[in-house]
Amino acid sequence: MRSTNPGFVPDSPFVRPLPPEWEAFFCVFPKAELHCHLLGTISRETFSDLVKLAGSPVTEDDISAFYTRGEKPVGVLRIFRALEESILTKPEFLTRITVEHMERVAAQGVRYIEFFWNWTGLARHMSFEAAQSAVAQGLREGQMRFGVIGRSVPAIDREASPEDAVRLVEEMCAHRVPETVGLGIDYRETGHEPENFWKAYRMARKAGFHVTAHAGEFGEHWRNVETAMTLLECRRIDHGYTITDNPALAARARAQGIIFSVVPTNSYYLRTLSDDEWALRHPIRAMARAGLRMFPNSDDPAMHHVSVSESWKLMFNWLGFSLGDLRQCLLSAIDAAWIDDETKARWGVEWTDEFDRLAKALPPLQQN
Repeated sequence: MRSTNPGFVPDSPFVRPLPPEWEAFFCVFPKAELHCHLLGTISRETFSDLVKLAGSPVTEDDISAFYTRGEKPVGVLRIFRALEESILTKPEFLTRITVEHMERVAAQGVRYIEFFWNWTGLARHMSFEAAQSAVAQGLREGQMRFGVIGRSVPAIDREASPEDAVRLVEEMCAHRVPETVGLGIDYRETGHEPENFWKAYRMARKAGFHVTAHAGEFGEHWRNVETAMTLLECRRIDHGYTITDNPALAARARAQGIIFSVVPTNSYYLRTLSDDEWALRHPIRAMARAGLRMFPNSDDPAMHHVSVSESWKLMFNWLGFSLGDLRQCLLSAIDAAWIDDETKARWGVEWTDEFDRLAKALPPLQQN
């Protein structure tokens, strides 16, 4: 049974309405957002505006379909390809969408954010240096205006060739800026295994960049998670859900302190599980039972109709995480952030103190 729910919140008895004080709590406590695709943050209004500015053939009906969540929503990858092909034709568009989303997340308690963005699909319109400079400019402006620290994570287009991935890393090495801190890989995992890109990952690590990888996202085999951990040497894994199919691998990840940037509204599981199954069968619950370190993220917030603060709320109100569990998630997010150890230590104290103070002031929840 597939979900017919048009939004991100399941129609489930496990989801209870929360008092206003609790709703506000999830918006204000300090957070790090480390799994967010820049192209997935574009509001519908900005999308329409960019289509006009670029002279793109994308129609208003197309745009409406892009932002509709129903039984058969338009896939995010199709939306991204439209953006790459005919809409994001100028570097300044990247600056604009970066700044706009930093303003949004500032209102959700985000203090630090890392954006994934893919250059390979944009190469027909702009050089890597121009694209990276535009993103970095947006990050600097966002920090100055909204107080959010932002970093750039160029990502391999796994639907392109391994040689394209190597070229991306070569460009990262040739045009280094302090805002670009690591390398990721995304787009459709099916048929595009992580081992194909070992050379790009080795180059990135050798150059001093951090690395992460989307793996185990679309119900794909756990060996993709194992490859990301072992061959690509990722200490942070994006999604990683199918690791629970291999308890020995999960135990190894737990022992090694691998941290998973999970997404409660992962579209694969929303499509394949019924409304009544979501709360019980989403693999995040199994990952928690396996003792894996994780923290919630928004992924493609505009396309999935979710915010990062709502992702944290769903962990509590849908997946059954306690406030104590969320406090541990917060520490995991700080540990997973690609920042210096001194800053991590300071945030670990300051952010958890603020979380504890805000949590202490919450009124008791009535039992159903």
